[in-house]
This record gives sequence, structure tokens and C-alpha cells, in this order.
Amino acid sequence: MASSVITLESTPTWAVAVVVFVLISISICIEHLLHLLAKYFNKSRRKYLIQALDKIKSELLQLGFISLLLTVGEKPIGNICIPKSIGETFLPCSDPSNDSPEEAKCEEQGMVSLLSRQGMKELQYLIFVLAFFHSLSCILTFGLGMAKMRKWESWEAETRTLEYQFSNDPRRFLLIHQTSFARRHLRFWSEHRFLRWPACFLRQFYASVSKVDYFTLRHGFITAHFSEGSNFDFQKYIKRTLEKDFGVVVGISLWVWILSMLFIFLNAHGFYNYLWLPFIPLLMLLLVGTQLQGIITRMCLESQEKSQVVRGTFLVRPSDHFFWFGWPKLLLHIMHFILFQNSFQLAFFTWTWYKFGFRSCFHRKTEDIVIRLAMGVLVQVLCGYVTLPLYALVTQKVIFPEKVVEGLKRWRANARRNIALKNNYTSARPSLDNNTTSINTSPSFGASPSFNLNTSHCVKFDQPSSSEYLAVEVKDEGKANSANRETKDS
Repeated sequence: MASSVITLESTPTWAVAVVVFVLISISICIEHLLHLLAKYFNKSRRKYLIQALDKIKSELLQLGFISLLLTVGEKPIGNICIPKSIGETFLPCSDPSNDSPEEAKCEEQGMVSLLSRQGMKELQYLIFVLAFFHSLSCILTFGLGMAKMRKWESWEAETRTLEYQFSNDPRRFLLIHQTSFARRHLRFWSEHRFLRWPACFLRQFYASVSKVDYFTLRHGFITAHFSEGSNFDFQKYIKRTLEKDFGVVVGISLWVWILSMLFIFLNAHGFYNYLWLPFIPLLMLLLVGTQLQGIITRMCLESQEKSQVVRGTFLVRPSDHFFWFGWPKLLLHIMHFILFQNSFQLAFFTWTWYKFGFRSCFHRKTEDIVIRLAMGVLVQVLCGYVTLPLYALVTQKVIFPEKVVEGLKRWRANARRNIALKNNYTSARPSLDNNTTSINTSPSFGASPSFNLNTSHCVKFDQPSSSEYLAVEVKDEGKANSANRETKDS
């Protein structure tokens, strides 16, 4: 006897009220926890983490909206009929068992549904599992990155000891091959690309960032942006950079969704995707790590070509030309795709396990299960603990805090407006004052520029490599008149 479907008409109202109350309570608790987390980030002035949290909430909203559309479109999509010859192509199983009833409309026409109602419900489960695994992947990535940063805290504290200052005394001169950094990177394989790549590939598995690498990159950054002997907290700067990079890798863009749909398509039987698809994120991640290790070695080689003698500490100069196409952010976008694709594969595996059992046509062989789980865990740990912190250390992007950058942008806009007003004024009334004092000031880290309407300011707003300057010149007529009176008296 077929079991009849029980609707809300035959369900006690107290049962409906209890279920709805539990669901609403869980939703309110999650929303409150996210609000408390955002409040904590705002209190600690971690703006990039607030932006990352907003992205995660936006993605959860997007996934929830997709699930809602699946619910609303369950019947209309189920009534879309296609020929059986087309419906039996690119199936995930070689011998599928179709136990779910087809839509009556398609059955009468001898056709099959484009996507049955049962398939729509199963797809909603996949969306929910994907949202959970993506959120979990973001938390693990940031947690592993912060764990790696804690190791660098002791190295940063060591830079303030007398022993470090003595060993890096700028009055000392050494040959390059005598320094620890050169002994690590200037080997017989360093100058040959085909030998350097395998060595850099293996280096990311052990001591991906050594103490001497950290000290050398730190010294190069401080020398390029600050005065000699500065006590700048480089580890805190790297942590802020990691937070900004994390805000990029947690997002879900259109091109990532398109590649994910390609992943679903390749799960059809005959592609043997379990033999090669889980390895793609790992290979891409190892390629990014190899590139970052190679950049450190190339910086060492470039410094050696310029000088054979080191004064104080080995000096390296980070530059965008070491990266592919001169675009450092390309590596960050690749890691963005890797993390989402990895979480998608783990979510897909968990969904098929829950809906179809541990042994199903999606993963019948033991090797398939072992490969998917091992690759998922390995990519997550390697990206969060090794590659992403290494990227933050090598790129060295942000110098000023966000508030300083916004202040300089506002100053730049005001300067341009003042230039336009001055040009209009001088074109209407020529100035008689030729004794305007010009003062050049350049903003430094930790000090905000002072504004004075009686002087002219020349400020460099772009990166150190840029040559664009803005000058604002405001004349003080009082000083000019005083100078003229002194000239007449003399």
C-alpha cells in the first residue's frame, strides 16, 4: 500500500509552531554571533576582517537565495521535458537506478524531466553543505595563517636584542657569500632556471620561511620605507597584510562559480575525474608556492649582481617584476580559486555520502575516497599555513594604515580643488607676489602631515616608485607686504 503524503492540513499546529520556533531561534543565534564578531573586529580596529566577514555574510545570503529559487522553481523546472536520448547522456553513474517518479506531464509524452523534484531537493542539500564547508574553510585558513604568524612574533622580538643589533651593525662589511641569506639561496642551482624550480618546489615542504629569510625581507622593507635603525613592528604589518589578503580569498566571484559548474559537469561517468580532478587544486597551489620561493632566490641573485659586498645586513629590494606579468595579485586570485574549489570538492563528497551512502556511484572505489579526503585536507593546511603567509611576506604591499591612506586621498582631492581655484584666480587677476616660500614635505609612517594655508605643500601620494607629485601653492599677502616695506626701508 502506497504511503500517502501528509501535508500541513493534517499536521498539528503545535508541531508546526515548535519547528518554526526552533528554526527562528537558531537563525537569531547565528545572526547575534556574527554581530558580536563584527563588534569585536570594529573595537580592535581590524577593518579588513570586518570586510571579510561582510563578504562571508553576503555569500551565505547568495547561497540562501539560490536555495530559495530552487524551492520556488521546483515544479516549473520539473515540468520541463527533454527527450530520453538526451536525458541519458553524461550521467554520473554507468548503471543508474531511477526509482524516483517522473513528472506526469513528461511521462505522458514519453520524455524525462530536465531536473526532477527529487533532484531539486537533493541540490538544495548540496547548497547547504557548500555554505557550511566554505565558511569552515575560511575559518581554518585564517586560523592557520595566524598560527604561522605567532612563530614570527619571537623572531620580531629578537630584532630588538643587543645580539641582533651587533650582528647587523651597519659599520660591518661582509662579502655576500659569507652571509647566511646568501648561503641559503646562492647555490649551484640558483642561476639555472631548470634547476632552481625543483629546488624551490621542494623547499616549501620544509622551512618554507626561515629566520634568515624573515630578517632579510624585513630589513629590505624597512630600508626602503623608513630611516635606518627604525623600530618598526614588521610582524604586525605582515599580520595586517594577511588580513587584507584573507578578505580577497574568501569571496566568491562569477568566474569561480563558472569553474565550479565545470567541476559538476566533469563528474559524469567516463571522465574518471577521481584520478585527476582532486589533484588540480594541489598542483596549482604547489605552483604558486614554488613561484614565491623562486622570487626570494631571484631577489638574492639581483642583489649579488649589484654588489659583492654587504654593509650590515643583506639588502634585497622587492619588486613587482619578479611576479608573473608583473601582477602580484594574480597569485592571490589563484589561491582564491584553489580554496573555493577545495571546499566545493569536500562539500560534494560529504553531500553524496549523506544522500547516497558511503559507497555510491560517485565514489565506489576506496582509492577515490582516500584521494579526495587526503587532497582536501592537504590543500587546506598547505594554503593556510604555508602559502598564504609566504605571499604576505614576499609581496609587502600596504605601508600606511587605512585611515592614513583615506586622509591622504582626501588631501589630494582638496589639493586639486585648490589648484583649480588658484588657476582661475590668477587668470582673472595676475599676482604681484613673487616671493612665495615653497616647502616640500613627504608623509612618513606614524606621522600625519600638518596643513598650513600660508605655505605651499608638495606631497607624493602614490607608491615610492611613482613620479607623480601634486603641489598646492597659497600665497600669504601679509608676508609679501611686510617684505616690501622692509625693502623700501632698506
